[in-house]
Amino acid sequence: VFLLIEDFSKAMSQAGSSQFQEVIRQELEYSMKVELDKILATASSNELEHTKKDLEGFKKLFHRFLQEKGPSVDWGKIQRPPEDSIQPYEKIKARGLPDNIASVLNKLVVVKLNGGLGTSMGCKGPKSLIGVRNENTFLDLTVQQIEHLNKSYNTDVPLVLMNSFNTDDDTKKILQKYSHSRVKIYTFNQSRYPRINKETLLPIAKDVSYSGENTECWYPPGHGDIYASFYNSGLLDNLIAEGKEYIFVSNIDNLGATVDLYILNHLMNPPNGKRCEFVMEVTNKTRADVKGGTLTQYENKLRLVEIAQVPKAHVDEFKSVSKFKIFNTNNLWIALSAIKRLQEKNAIDMEIIVNPKTLDGGLNVIQLETAVGAAIKSFENSLGINVPRSRFLPVKTTSDLLLVMSNLYSLNAGSLTMSEKREFPTVPLVKLGSSFTKVQDYLRRFESIPDMLELDHLTVSGDVTFGKNVSLKGTVIIIANHGDRIDIPAGAVLENKIVSGNLRILDH
Repeated sequence: VFLLIEDFSKAMSQAGSSQFQEVIRQELEYSMKVELDKILATASSNELEHTKKDLEGFKKLFHRFLQEKGPSVDWGKIQRPPEDSIQPYEKIKARGLPDNIASVLNKLVVVKLNGGLGTSMGCKGPKSLIGVRNENTFLDLTVQQIEHLNKSYNTDVPLVLMNSFNTDDDTKKILQKYSHSRVKIYTFNQSRYPRINKETLLPIAKDVSYSGENTECWYPPGHGDIYASFYNSGLLDNLIAEGKEYIFVSNIDNLGATVDLYILNHLMNPPNGKRCEFVMEVTNKTRADVKGGTLTQYENKLRLVEIAQVPKAHVDEFKSVSKFKIFNTNNLWIALSAIKRLQEKNAIDMEIIVNPKTLDGGLNVIQLETAVGAAIKSFENSLGINVPRSRFLPVKTTSDLLLVMSNLYSLNAGSLTMSEKREFPTVPLVKLGSSFTKVQDYLRRFESIPDMLELDHLTVSGDVTFGKNVSLKGTVIIIANHGDRIDIPAGAVLENKIVSGNLRILDH
């Protein structure tokens, strides 16, 4: 009897606590609605429509955020994907190309995610406007690639940029320089969502403005927002009306994400006659990629699992290169008609990513985001394609920038390919220290980019500069201690060397 009473009281207290939680949730939602209505009331007539859409979208996301607790995957249900659900690229390439590849290309739209700023590399303005190679920016290279495609096949593949309120103005100004190129360029904007105070869970914005001191009140909610904002912009319908069928989506800073004709042909002319609505390019993990999202089988669907969704006890297992061999490159091929259908049914399901930030004044906020690849489970007949590593060449840091500026790569019609003179297909591991973090500091420290064809590993730390025509081979480690400076002289050849201490070679 005592045990029964104990069980009963435990059950009652649990029921009480879940009721209590429900009351709190309702109160939070109500308070949020009141605050959002106040913000909306400050919108001018020409801002009203899109601000309303943004805040509606945010309200849905906030509602889900309050419902969901803890990691969003049940680890016990995660299985390896079935063999045929991730195809090797070689198999897709082996099918060759049809004679009418131009008609297939004319069904394609290239979409680049262009919402990010270059702040992590010490630059102001959109990241896509950072010079990457021979004065060319990420955007220049993208336009050159598509222009080359359109000229070579006499096609009309358009470029669509998904901007954010941070990058839109600067990007539009620069687009005028491509007005004579053979590429139609369209833009649409990501939603603009309010950052919320971590303690009160209320927006820190008091009105709709996002300039001056209000810049920190708003954020673009991750690239998962592409489905809603592409649809809301009207551009999705226009492209479908023009006969376009697939988009190829990738990050603008991934220089390996060029249009692949073999993958496109596989989508348009599937060997089994059944078209895929969603293809994710994955590639094999190396030790450097252990945190990348991976494709799994979950409740009979392909599902992208990110490290943030993994219960703490299983994080090491998730990072294992032997169990989860691949990761998502964020190069995605998606059917336009499927986006439209799912968007109209409100059926695109993406996990919420809670991104905590500390603002300049020290205030802790959270922003609720989603990731474009997480929607894979909402589409029919999804597929992973295991592509060569060369299709994943992101430039996130100046260490990455050094690789793509060097003679490891040759540039042709906007595309970078590994130099034939490099004896093995992997890139060297490069770690530049904090003195190189900002692009302008990095550029100042290299009189010219070293010859890196025979380099395996480079670590540089402290106040180090490189003269002209330096050659780096094997493993090179250069460490200037605090207060010391190392100048690598022009023409120096460093092969399997550790340089430390203080080295100044003066011209006289």
